[in-house]
Amino acid sequence: MQSSSPFHTLLKDEVASFSELRKFKADSVILQEDTYIKSIPLVVSGSLKVVRTDANGHEILLYYITAGESCIMSFLGGIHDETSKIKAIVEEDAEILLIPVDKASEWVKKFPEWSDFIFKLYHKRFEELLSVVNAIAFQKLDVRLLHLLKQKSELANSKEIKVTHQQLAEELGTAREVVSRVAKQMENEGLIHLSRNKITLM
Repeated sequence: MQSSSPFHTLLKDEVASFSELRKFKADSVILQEDTYIKSIPLVVSGSLKVVRTDANGHEILLYYITAGESCIMSFLGGIHDETSKIKAIVEEDAEILLIPVDKASEWVKKFPEWSDFIFKLYHKRFEELLSVVNAIAFQKLDVRLLHLLKQKSELANSKEIKVTHQQLAEELGTAREVVSRVAKQMENEGLIHLSRNKITLM
C-alpha cells in the first residue's frame, strides 16, 4: 500500500495480501444501491462521493471519501449481508483497495487499530450526515452551493472546478435551473466566476 495507508505492520500486510488494488476513472460507479456488498473500498488515491437516490432518481450528496478512508455504510451493510443503501461514485481518478467483506469483519476482532479506524470513520460520517440534514433543513441554497464548491475545490486542489450545473443540482437534490439562478447571483456578488462547465472560486 502507499503512504496514505493508516495501518502498520501485520494489518498492513494482511490488507495488501487479501485486497485487490484497482484503478477507476472519474464518474465510475463502484457501488450501486440495492446490490449486495462483496468488498469494502479503501481509497489509496483520488476520491469518491457517496450519494443517496430517491424513488424518482433524484440524488443527494452525503459525503466524500478521500485517500486513507473507507465507506462505513458499505462496511456496515456488508458485514450484515444487507443490500447497499447508497451509491459510491468516483469523483476524481482513484486507486482503490477492494477488501473482502469477511476479512473486513474478521479484522475488527483481530486488530484493535482496524477497529479504531472503523469507529473513527463511523463518528466522522455520522457528523457529516448530521451536517447534511442541518443544511437541507436550515440553510439557504446559496450557502449549501458555496460549501459544495469549496469541498470540490479542496479535493481538486484548485480554485477552478470542472463541473456542470446539472451535476451540482443532482448532488444538492434540487433542479438545474435553481442552481443556475443561484450561481448567477453568487457571480454577481463576486463569490465565483462562471464559464462553460467550469466554476472558479474568487
